[in-house]
Amino acid sequence: MRLTLKVWRQSNNNTAGNFENYNLEGISPDMSFLEMFDVLNEQLVEGNKEPVAFDHDCREGICGMCSMYINGQPHGPLQGVTTCQLHMRSFNDGDTIVVEPWRAGAFPVIKDLVVNRDAFDRIIAAGGFISVNTGNAQDANSLPIPKEAADDAFSAAACIGCGACVAACKNASAMLFVSAKVSQLALLPQGQAERTIRAEKMVAQMDAEGFGACTNTGACSAECPKEISLENIARLNREYLGAKLSSTAV
Repeated sequence: MRLTLKVWRQSNNNTAGNFENYNLEGISPDMSFLEMFDVLNEQLVEGNKEPVAFDHDCREGICGMCSMYINGQPHGPLQGVTTCQLHMRSFNDGDTIVVEPWRAGAFPVIKDLVVNRDAFDRIIAAGGFISVNTGNAQDANSLPIPKEAADDAFSAAACIGCGACVAACKNASAMLFVSAKVSQLALLPQGQAERTIRAEKMVAQMDAEGFGACTNTGACSAECPKEISLENIARLNREYLGAKLSSTAV
């Protein structure tokens, strides 16, 4: 395959960035998108040029590091996959592919395609945990949890925190991420101790980080590689309202 890449290059968040064009030949349709970038960087290094900085870790679709905005879509044209799971057979010979970093004020550019997502970590630290000593692992039947609640909690816990929801949202909202983290604990017995304050603290931290408001366009869920449901946002709204009413009553 012959490809033209238009890649965003930016030294850091304090400097202006620009697109640079690169021509590649001999790309196998069976390569992953990141393997194609490896080929590009090898060519740049051989030509004494600076390679493109991009995030990656497991390359198995579970770490959320491979955040690339590809032809106007987070993680590329396929649904339910991360960038590292995207293969070059999803493109055609001779295509021009535009690659950018996440675009959000709360995700400042570190370099090229790498953005700082520490804001997500601070939201988790604000309330996405439990302080109950649950002891050793128990037999599954000893904790009576309705299957529907367990399934919903498991689905919410599938969120990998990649930030595609923020990148897809016109407001750069983090509501899908926060709602998934709130839901996975609110639905289980272990998460009940801090339930009344968790949503309030995490939403307050989300706002402090500068993420935008949710206007229910659904782009976040549509572009999420783990297909996190919008139902979690509705649950977060209920949890947040309950927390506010509880604090007002006190």
